Amino acid sequence: MEQTLEARILAVDFGEKRIGLAVTDPLNIFAYPLVTLQNNKDLWKELEKIIENYNVKKIILGNPIKENGQESKIFPLILKFKNELEKKFNIPVELVDERYTSSIAQKRIVETVKSKKKRKEKGLLDRNSAAVLLEDYLKLFSNKTN
Repeated sequence: MEQTLEARILAVDFGEKRIGLAVTDPLNIFAYPLVTLQNNKDLWKELEKIIENYNVKKIILGNPIKENGQESKIFPLILKFKNELEKKFNIPVELVDERYTSSIAQKRIVETVKSKKKRKEKGLLDRNSAAVLLEDYLKLFSNKTN
């Protein structure tokens, strides 16, 4: 008997050096920090494995909009990345405002990770920021359906 995996949503916190990922549970209710990938030549291979393993049906990509509502200087790179994701994986990619996700994630890390050494791990903030982004998206989505 073939097991069918529930389709999930993947959140991406894009950075020029590192890319944080978070994924929903199979019912798309909760968001979990997944992994932080290096933004290098192996990125697309790693993303492909994750998209297949988690049966990703949609990707949420963080868009760091400035306080005044203007696009950030990294926006052209994010847009290029969005287009490549859509082309390579044929999955819808939605840009979502990620203002404050890093500060919320940092606060959570301080509250939940007791070891100061572990808190300094570079990728921890990236994947937790992706989880905050995904949680916000899921809350917004559930409010629209209720």
